Amino acid sequence: MFRVLPHITMHIRRSSLLLACLSTLCLTGCSHQQGGDIIDQFRQGKPQEFLQTSVDRMATLAMRDNLDSLYLLMSKLYLRNPEELKKSGFLDARTAGQQVRMAIEMQQPLPTLGGKKDLAALSFAMSPEFLGDRVGAFIYAIGSMLVTAHGNRLEFYMTDAINPTFVNNAARNIEKATWILSQRQNKQGEPLLFSNEISEEGSNLSFAVEFGKIVARLDLLTQMLDERYRRIGLNYAQSLLFLNFLPVQ
Repeated sequence: MFRVLPHITMHIRRSSLLLACLSTLCLTGCSHQQGGDIIDQFRQGKPQEFLQTSVDRMATLAMRDNLDSLYLLMSKLYLRNPEELKKSGFLDARTAGQQVRMAIEMQQPLPTLGGKKDLAALSFAMSPEFLGDRVGAFIYAIGSMLVTAHGNRLEFYMTDAINPTFVNNAARNIEKATWILSQRQNKQGEPLLFSNEISEEGSNLSFAVEFGKIVARLDLLTQMLDERYRRIGLNYAQSLLFLNFLPVQ
């Protein structure tokens, strides 16, 4: 019979002990690192985030990013349409953009649109009859439409309800607005607003790309909202199926 020598047995035991110690150190290090990451996340978070579900937080961030995309598009449109900036009455695009941004986020009317908001403002801003700053009016119309579709809020908490149908409709309206921007012309056959360009000199599709990002965020939020409300219904149905009483505290 094969017999293990004592010194070999001792070597195996020492190796096993060393491996066990190294594993413990690695696990302890990972645990400390994960704990530190969690603490850092709490420190960086805002107090109001404790009143948000994951979907609420996502909706808030999506709204922020969508508005930022609109403001970027506004700057690019002013660059391509300097005549519209002159109509705004401001000396530079930054000041003109700040006025539009404030009107959207404070949910105030834009004077050149005669009190119109969201869809009514969008139709008017992209009509040949509109003679004001078309860039500011166009971006304001889309921004106010987004805010309206989200229940007239920019931030969302547990007590808020967002209608996924309205968010989905907003995404489809963005697609239509993108088409109008590229197709609608004045009496001279020129675009009401210059945006995307495909010519022999080169291509510029950055407007379509940025609008696509907004649509993608809205579609993802729609799916998340649908799933959240579906789970609420399923949980209630399961409680009835298994005759479970619902908690009251």
